[in-house]
Amino acid sequence: MIYAAIVDDDGVVAEELASYLERYARESGTEFEADRFSNPVNFLTAYSSRYDVVFLDIDMPDMNGMDVARRMRAMDEDVALVFVTNMRQYAINGYEVGADDFIVKPVAYYDFAMKLDRVMKRLNKREAPKVQINCDGMMRYVPVNAIRYVEVFHHRLVYHTYDGDLEARGSLNKIEPFLTENNFARCNNFCLVNLGCVKGVDGFTLHISGKGGKGEEQISVSHPRKKSFVAALNKYLGFVI
Repeated sequence: MIYAAIVDDDGVVAEELASYLERYARESGTEFEADRFSNPVNFLTAYSSRYDVVFLDIDMPDMNGMDVARRMRAMDEDVALVFVTNMRQYAINGYEVGADDFIVKPVAYYDFAMKLDRVMKRLNKREAPKVQINCDGMMRYVPVNAIRYVEVFHHRLVYHTYDGDLEARGSLNKIEPFLTENNFARCNNFCLVNLGCVKGVDGFTLHISGKGGKGEEQISVSHPRKKSFVAALNKYLGFVI
């Protein structure tokens, strides 16, 4: 499954891009799930590291697409970025924010598919590491960026992914080194959180992305763990305190 975000204040263009993704999925056999955002501020507020590719307009109200891209890159260095714009003169500056490509409006499907082919090749080369989860005898391999958080409950691990929950026997201590290397941090003695899912910290409450990337879920951060968790989060976001 490839997770995409379409950020464009023009509903007609957004609908067209979504239809192109559906056509590309049929022709390539690749599954896509796309979220659409007409407001760039809402996109940044709801942003999570589950996205593989973002199609981003440059000329939008409230916030310029280049500024959106800079703030997005502070949260996620790996997501593929494709500018969709009628402002060709600005597309050349895409290297500043690590843009993978750009498409000029009006968008033709052939051009869209050609650019997406290139993105897919790059995504396949930098595929996210996967966690091996033994769910009652069935072995599953889940990309780490698809996991929102992992908690232990009665000697069993519950992997809370964007698509649902997976349960298996295991130890949080055993999987912690691997997940920590992949941008997870402990918020309490029983839970490891994907830092890319964190939307905010309010006292001793974390606000993280909900299932399917929709809404929010709240998790408690313990007093002894808060300092180290916030430090890990700030480092992940590129903030220097």
